[in-house]
Amino acid sequence: MTLDFKPGGAGLRTRVFQVIFESDTPLAKGFDIALIAAILTSVLVVMLDSIQSLRADYGTLFYWVEWGFTLAFTIELAVRLYCLDKPLRYLRSFYGIVDVIAILPTWLVLIVPGAQSLVVVRLLRVLRIFRVLRLMQFVGEARLLLEALRRSIRQIFLFFFGIFMLVTIFASLMYLIESAEAGFTSIPQSIYWAIVSLTTVGYGDIVPVTPIGQAITVLLMLTGYSIIAVPTGVFSAQVIRAIREDRYSDEACPGCGHDRHEKRAKYCLKCGTWLDEETPDPRLTEAET
Repeated sequence: MTLDFKPGGAGLRTRVFQVIFESDTPLAKGFDIALIAAILTSVLVVMLDSIQSLRADYGTLFYWVEWGFTLAFTIELAVRLYCLDKPLRYLRSFYGIVDVIAILPTWLVLIVPGAQSLVVVRLLRVLRIFRVLRLMQFVGEARLLLEALRRSIRQIFLFFFGIFMLVTIFASLMYLIESAEAGFTSIPQSIYWAIVSLTTVGYGDIVPVTPIGQAITVLLMLTGYSIIAVPTGVFSAQVIRAIREDRYSDEACPGCGHDRHEKRAKYCLKCGTWLDEETPDPRLTEAET
């Protein structure tokens, strides 16, 4: 697909696409900065609205400011979908889902029943905090972290599975040794104590009183100190590997908006749209001949 600037809808869509999805022009960078500021401000409004004293004094202002942000984000999402060839693919992507979550709560408040549903309304208000996830698309390094997390997820899962078996064993021993008066009323309750002790948090709500129980607690704490850095080391190794192997560009696809392609890629990984702006799509050339 060749990107041109012919008058009419196609040229307008191209210019809008480059402003919204790209960041290599002053106008596109200005749009990104404005959008980041709007996201941070909207999250701040939600936080301030959760303070009872401020809500009592400025609740009406917060209400209208929130609606202003909702309308702005709704228009922005509509424009994003307008300049994509395959908008449904974008809606099914991570950022598309986050965009919908960012605007959906405020619109749902209009159809939620009255006072009997105040808890639901409060939940919808909190969901607006998910707007902060949209900031990830403006941080290139976040993609490296996500890639490292994806690569290390199996090792981390096995690590936590091993931890779960360890705390279950220690919790079962403490349930047998300690009395219910000390707080060890069940194995699940003892598992809570074991996790608190393993992470060396030590709330103090459940405390062993027997010498054997205290010795097991010391052993569990020392074990926690020795293994707490394991997932950090696994993740750090994958981050270094992802940095070394980083071969992706931030060029957004004009079809679905996906911006994670190999630098030599000619077609979009998600929807198959032609990515090279300098040369025409050979499939179109072959169709014409």
